Formats: sequence, structure tokens, C-alpha cells
Amino acid sequence: MSPNSVERIIQDKVKTSFSPLVCEVVNESSSHNVPKNSETHFKITMVSSQFDGLTRVKRHQLVYKTLDLELKSGVHALALHLFTPEEWKGSSPESPKCLGGEK
Repeated sequence: MSPNSVERIIQDKVKTSFSPLVCEVVNESSSHNVPKNSETHFKITMVSSQFDGLTRVKRHQLVYKTLDLELKSGVHALALHLFTPEEWKGSSPESPKCLGGEK
């Protein structure tokens, strides 16, 4: 992953903003109908105490706000799996198959 890749930028931003115990950013673009080497579809799994007391919607809103520039600049989809340390069971669900022109 290059230092200027969208994946790296997303990873750096969420790590800086949320100080997560677990942070996994996966570029899932290759399983969608986009050009090769695209960076448009991402799955983020994150465990942070900053999510304590927040609803799922509020957690998502915080991540969307953090990644506002990326969402306005080509990131098409985020699959967000956001947990508190108490909620974390050690893995996140698999992303569903693309229904919009899967390769």
C-alpha cells in the first residue's frame, strides 16, 4: 500500500481520530464493477472506547465526518463495523456480495 493510497489515508485518519484498539481498513473495490486498482469501496472494522454510549448511527456519523473529503473525492461505499471494547467479539461480519454489476 503506497503512502498516498486512499486506503492508507483512511487508515491514518481513523487511527488519529479514534485511537482504536483494533483498526482494519480493507479495500473491497476489486469485488465491485469498477476499474482495476480502484479505491472506491472500503470495509472498516474498528474498536474504540470513543464509541461508548453512542448509537450505531452516531458512530457512523463520526466516521463519515472524519472521512468527509474522501467521500467527496471518489470513495463510493463504506461498510462500517464499529464496536466498543466491550462489544468486540474478535471479528467482523463478511461484506455482502455486490449486487450492482458484480464481476
